[in-house]
Amino acid sequence: MTKHARVLLPALAALVLVAVPVAQAKPVHAAATITVTAGKPAEFNFKLSSKTFAHGAVTFNVTDSGALPHDFKICSKPTTVKANACTGKSTGLISVGASKKLTFTFAKPGSYEYLCTVTGHAAGGMKGLIKVT
Repeated sequence: MTKHARVLLPALAALVLVAVPVAQAKPVHAAATITVTAGKPAEFNFKLSSKTFAHGAVTFNVTDSGALPHDFKICSKPTTVKANACTGKSTGLISVGASKKLTFTFAKPGSYEYLCTVTGHAAGGMKGLIKVT
């Protein structure tokens, strides 16, 4: 083996080891953070800082500013209707004046429902749709 081949071969191997994983990496979406206020502007309403964001991990910072305990649930399947119940991930009950975080990963674009699962709250209007792009 020539002197140049002994130097070039390991350098080429190192370049391949670095370049292949980088070329295969998927683009990363910046994680979104959405502020959610429960119980405002009316008791059976949510106010979200944004209702449209890119798919991927999203953290919802939920504060109960109403006069009653509430929760915040994200439904796991895209939909076009606002139901009063669904399968998904929830903050659990939030006491008046308290806050909780909920992180949910939206795997694909679509419209997703959010709601309060406390009995009667979603039926009273405490629900909505978010758009994931």
